[in-house]
Amino acid sequence: MAKDWAAVSRAITTRMEELGLKQAEVKARSGLALQTVRELQLNLTSRDRPKRTLAAMSEALEWPSDHLSLVLEGKDPGEAAGSDLMVPTLRAVVAEFKNLRDIVERHEAELVELRALKAAIQSDSAAGKETRPDEPR
Repeated sequence: MAKDWAAVSRAITTRMEELGLKQAEVKARSGLALQTVRELQLNLTSRDRPKRTLAAMSEALEWPSDHLSLVLEGKDPGEAAGSDLMVPTLRAVVAEFKNLRDIVERHEAELVELRALKAAIQSDSAAGKETRPDEPR
C-alpha cells in the first residue's frame, strides 16, 4: 500500500490546532529539527523517515507513539491503538487509588490513636479522676 504523507500532514495540522501548538512548541516537545516538523506538517517532502521521527512527532502531539505510522499506512489509529489510548487514563486511576489508600491508612492510624485516647479517658472517668483533654496526665 502507498504511504499517505498527505494524511499525516492533515493529522498533524488538525492536532496542532486542537492543542493550540505552534511548530516551535512541537519542535521542543519532540526533539526534532524545526525543518522536520515543517516538512511533516506541510507535506513538503514525501520521503521515508525513521520510525523514531514519526513516534517523536506522535508523542509530541499527545498520541500513542505509533499513531502517525498507522495514519501513514492508511490504518485507523483509533481502532489499532484503542487500548494504548487507555494506558494514560489507567495509570492516572491507579495513582489516584494509591493516593486514596494512603489517605485511608493515615485516617486508620489516627482512629487507632483516638480510640486509645477515648479508652484512657473512660478508664480515668471510671476510676473517678477528672481529666480535661488539655491537661497532661
